[in-house]
Amino acid sequence: MAVAPRQGKNSSVFSAMAVVFRLFPIWVTAVLLTSPAVHSLTCTSQKFTNNKLYSDCLDLPTLSSYLHWTYDSSNSSISFAFVASPPNSDGWVSWAINPTGAGMAGAQSLIAFKQSDGSVAVKTFNIQSYSSLVEGKLSLEVWDTSAEYSNGAMRIFAKMKVPEKASSVNHVWQVGPSVTAGRPDRHEFQTPNLNAKGTLSLTGSQTGTTTTTTNAVDSRTKKKNIHGILNAVSWGILFPVGLIIARYLRTFESADPAWFYLHVFCQTSSYAIGVAGWATGIKLGSESKGIQWTGHRYIGIALFALATIQIFALFLRPKKDHKYRFYWNIYHHGVGYAIIVLGILNVFKGIDILNPEQKWKSAYIIAIAVLGGIALLLEAITWVVVLRKKSSRSTKPYDEYNNGQRTQRPLAI
Repeated sequence: MAVAPRQGKNSSVFSAMAVVFRLFPIWVTAVLLTSPAVHSLTCTSQKFTNNKLYSDCLDLPTLSSYLHWTYDSSNSSISFAFVASPPNSDGWVSWAINPTGAGMAGAQSLIAFKQSDGSVAVKTFNIQSYSSLVEGKLSLEVWDTSAEYSNGAMRIFAKMKVPEKASSVNHVWQVGPSVTAGRPDRHEFQTPNLNAKGTLSLTGSQTGTTTTTTNAVDSRTKKKNIHGILNAVSWGILFPVGLIIARYLRTFESADPAWFYLHVFCQTSSYAIGVAGWATGIKLGSESKGIQWTGHRYIGIALFALATIQIFALFLRPKKDHKYRFYWNIYHHGVGYAIIVLGILNVFKGIDILNPEQKWKSAYIIAIAVLGGIALLLEAITWVVVLRKKSSRSTKPYDEYNNGQRTQRPLAI
């Protein structure tokens, strides 16, 4: 009596892999949503050599900077001390109020840096545009300016007029690496530098433990986060999952043709999400005058082009016995692996540009490590399956009555 083919083992393996792939996005989401530790203010413990005291203080959200201030409503002025550490001892720090906008253009800036004799000077710069940094008188009156440098930190002290009856002001802070001929050199354009801005409340009861700056993410930062999430999910996770399905699950007979439809679903979904991420990146680039992330941009363009070519593989796929199927396989597999490598590389480049909390980078590293571990496990399993199939074919009995060809005889029990 012939024994029917045994598919129970393959079915159980395929079911286990399906469970893993189903639970994987839930697990990653749980890691990403882990809440950070509660942050306490550092500025409350800071003291100044001139013994100046201020009614409010704030740990600014970027560049390890701090602001102490007292608002005098009687003459619409603010007395403040700004504390930050320049990247180098010969660098500069700056704090500004922008009465006309929320960024650098229009900022009324006080910049402190060391002079050739070692003393620390405070200069005023009315920044009219991103390309214009010329020392000059501010549109807001400023007086009692001074600065000091010790233990790697620079401190600016001053009093400044603010618009009358204003309940809040837009402020900007910055640090730079060096000064040339009394002129601050260009600062970095990393995410912490670009996000060094906020809204400072001037009215209401404030204490050292109150967050008085707008910590809500502005619309531009939201676009950056959306761009990053879309591309990380698309090229960084979903596309590799689709490749794993195609490479390994097709080995199991019980997974056919389910593996093919899962593969197509993952890759087309990845492409759709990737197109949305690519479009947001183009939009961000058009809004970022003078700021270019050349490597990240070029890799993104290459990814979009290769992925578009790969989508056509679905429509150009010849039958298995077609004479061009061999060349199609080379094209399809080669482009697919190129997308995997470039996609993961560009996700890490994007993370470095956004510079989010370490937990986000760690979560993505864990996600890639899990995918890599699954791929290694399936690689070992599929090699065992393939070797067993080859061994089975090589040990088939010889049938002299079937035109001298090897045939497989049914096992008897």
